[in-house]
Amino acid sequence: MSEFIEEIDKRRTFAIISHPDAGKTTLTEKLLLYGGAIQQAGIVKGKKGARAAVSDWMEIEKQRGISVTSSVMQFNYDGFCINILDTPGHQDFSEDTYRTLMAADSAVMVIDAAKGVETQTIKLFKVCTMRHIPIFTFINKMDREAQSPFELLEDIERVLGIETYPMNWPIGCGKEFKGVYDRREGEIIAFEQVGKTGQQQVKSIEAKLGDENLDELLTQPLHQTLVDDIELLDGAAYDFDTDKIGAGKLTPVFFGSALTNFGVEPFLENFLQLTTSPKARTSSIGVIEPKSDFFSGFVFKIQANMNKAHRDRIAFIRICSGKFERGMDVLHVQSGKKIKLAQSTQLMASEREIVDEAYAGDIVGLFDPGIFSIGDTLTTSKEVFEYEGIPTFAPEHFARVSQVDTMKRKQFVKGMEQIAQEGAIQIFKELGGGMEEVIVGVVGVLQLEVLEYRLNNEYNVEIRMQNLPYSSIRWIDNTLTDPDYDVKALSLTSDTKRVEDFKNRKLLLFTSPWNITWAEEHNEGLLLSEVGK
Repeated sequence: MSEFIEEIDKRRTFAIISHPDAGKTTLTEKLLLYGGAIQQAGIVKGKKGARAAVSDWMEIEKQRGISVTSSVMQFNYDGFCINILDTPGHQDFSEDTYRTLMAADSAVMVIDAAKGVETQTIKLFKVCTMRHIPIFTFINKMDREAQSPFELLEDIERVLGIETYPMNWPIGCGKEFKGVYDRREGEIIAFEQVGKTGQQQVKSIEAKLGDENLDELLTQPLHQTLVDDIELLDGAAYDFDTDKIGAGKLTPVFFGSALTNFGVEPFLENFLQLTTSPKARTSSIGVIEPKSDFFSGFVFKIQANMNKAHRDRIAFIRICSGKFERGMDVLHVQSGKKIKLAQSTQLMASEREIVDEAYAGDIVGLFDPGIFSIGDTLTTSKEVFEYEGIPTFAPEHFARVSQVDTMKRKQFVKGMEQIAQEGAIQIFKELGGGMEEVIVGVVGVLQLEVLEYRLNNEYNVEIRMQNLPYSSIRWIDNTLTDPDYDVKALSLTSDTKRVEDFKNRKLLLFTSPWNITWAEEHNEGLLLSEVGK
C-alpha cells in the first residue's frame, strides 16, 4: 500500500494555457527536453525541413503552425511523474481547452512579455478560477523587447483579478537579457548559451546579488536596476502564501524565454514543489479521494485517427482514484455494463506505447469501439456513482454540410459522427430527418476548415458547405422531463429552426436574441437552456 500512495503522491497533472503565439507549445517542448522525453526540441514555426512541435501531431497543425487539439504527454523528472496537457491557444478551439482543464489539477498560464494579458488568456483564466485550481504564470519571450516587469504584474492583477508573487526577476530584456534573479534563494542565475538556440539544455551560472563581479557579468546599469527593483519588490509586493496559491488566489510568476531555454528549468523545479499531487474529485455520492482503494476515472476527450497506421479512436481517461491495471474489468456507468480495459496506451502526442498500470492523476488512452462519450465515468467501486458532467457549450457559427459524391454516404456519415463524438463540432439534423445533409455548429469558424480538411484527408470525402444565418442555439429542457413534448407545435418566428442532435435532444436555432425572447413569450412554460445536459 505504501508504494501505491507513493506513486500517487509523485503525480503532477497540469494544463498549459495561453493566447495564440505566446509560446505555449514551445514551453511544453522545453519541459519535455528537461524531462529527457526528447533529446532535441522541434521548432513549431521552423524553416522548411525543421521538425514540427512534438505536441502538434495533426497534419493541419504542422501546416498552419497552430495547435488545434489538445495533446497529452507524460515524462519523469526529479522523482515526479508529470502529465502535461497541451491545449489549443486559438479561441476557435477553446471548447477543447475547457474540457481538458477539467482533467487538470493546476494550470500554467503563458504570457507574451511584449503583449501582456490577451483576450483568450482572460477566457481561459476564468475557467480556471471557476474550478479554483492553482495557476502558475510563465512570462515568456524575455529574449525579445518586453514591457516593464512591473507593468506586466500590474496587468495580471488588474485584468485577471489575481494577486502575483514574482518567484524570479528578469535582468534586462531583448538582446540585453542576461538571466533571472531567484528571489527565494537570493541568487542570480545568468545563462550561457550552449549549442544551437533553444535546441539543447543551457548551462546556468550562479552568483549572489551585490557580488562585485556582477558589474562585469551583467553590466553596471543592469546590476543597479536589479538592486533597485528587488528593494522595491521586497517592500511593496504581495507576500508568498501557499494557501492562496492552492486556492487559485495568488499566482507565482516566473520570467524566462522558452525559445532559448532561459528560466525554464528553474520554473519546472519550483512548479513541481509548489503544485499539488492529484486532488479529490466531486461525484454524485460526494468527494472521491485519489487514494481510494478502487479505480475510477472519467472520459474528457475522444480523438479519432491520431495515427494513420491504426485508424482507431482513443478515449482519454483522467484517473481520479486508485490504480489502473491493463485488462481490468470496470463498470461503464452510463451504459450500466462491465467492460474489460484490455487495450490501453500512454501517449506522447500521437506516439503511443502500451501501459500496464497507471495511478490517480495519470491520463490513459483507451481504445474506443464506439461506446464512450465525453463525461462518461468508469469505476470498480461497489457503490455506483458518476463524476460531474462536462458541459456542452453553445456553438455560435452554423453551416449546412453534405457530401459531393452520393456514393460516399457511408464514409460521410462515419466521419461526421466520429468527429462530432470528439466534441470539437456539434451536428444536428432536421426533426425526424436523416443524414443526407446535416447542420454543423462550432464555437469558432476555423473548426469548419478543420472539419473539411479532416473529412477529405481521413475519410476521403469531399463536402459542400453552406454558411447559415443562425447565431444562437438553445436546448429545449421540457423534453428532458416530458419525452412527448410537442416541439413541432411551438409558435416560432419563420427564421427559427427546429433541429435535434444525435442523442435525440431537441433544440432551436435562432438568428437573433430577439427571436429567443419572442419564442419564450409566445410559448407558455417553454424552458430553454444555453448548455446541453
